[in-house]
Amino acid sequence: MVAIFSAFWFYASMTAIGVALSPWAVSSSAAALAAGRALDRCLRFGMRWMLGVRVEVRGLEHCPDGGALVAAKHLSTYDSVAPFSLLPRPIFVLKRELLSLPVFGFYAKRLGVPIDRSAGGAALRTMLKGAKAAIADGRQFVVFVEGTRKPVDSAPDYKTGIALLYGQLRQPCYILALNTGIVWPHNSWARRKGKILFEFLPPIPPGLPTEDFMAELQTRLEAASDRLIAEGRGAQ
Repeated sequence: MVAIFSAFWFYASMTAIGVALSPWAVSSSAAALAAGRALDRCLRFGMRWMLGVRVEVRGLEHCPDGGALVAAKHLSTYDSVAPFSLLPRPIFVLKRELLSLPVFGFYAKRLGVPIDRSAGGAALRTMLKGAKAAIADGRQFVVFVEGTRKPVDSAPDYKTGIALLYGQLRQPCYILALNTGIVWPHNSWARRKGKILFEFLPPIPPGLPTEDFMAELQTRLEAASDRLIAEGRGAQ
């Protein structure tokens, strides 16, 4: 029953906040960002109230405050909400199909760079164009390195898009590790007790060859996320 109610809390909060702020979000990206932060506060309150879940953020000294490329794990739907509270002005790469969703799709147009994942090179060009514009505007361009949500403990499957951005942008790559899937599992209505942890790692400096960059990113991000998953499970 708690799992069902917690899922209802998510969708009810998203709908109520999204509809209430939509008149301002039409013309203001700041209002759209405010809606994202308000939704995150509601979700944190609901998880704490219903399940006793706490959210902790570490490594804030490595969090970018201006235009930046951010590589993140993606274990839960919550990963698409929490960055509104973790980063000053995040914008996401997202699949084009999300634009058709009620309420969420409206905000996705304001806060994301939609791509057609079946479009191959065209999708990469769209992503690169969006990243350049976002960083020039002082925003944090968030890329989920495996392209979609993955179950906890699944084998890494990093996509090459992040390497393209890193090489073309000639920017440091900031890293966000997390363990959200232990509380809010992949493709599940269930919500579980536990401790949600986010951790910013020291950025990878620009200029590494593609293979070295991908190896460094995967080694560091997987090790940190595995450590956070183990710690979070210990709190369940």
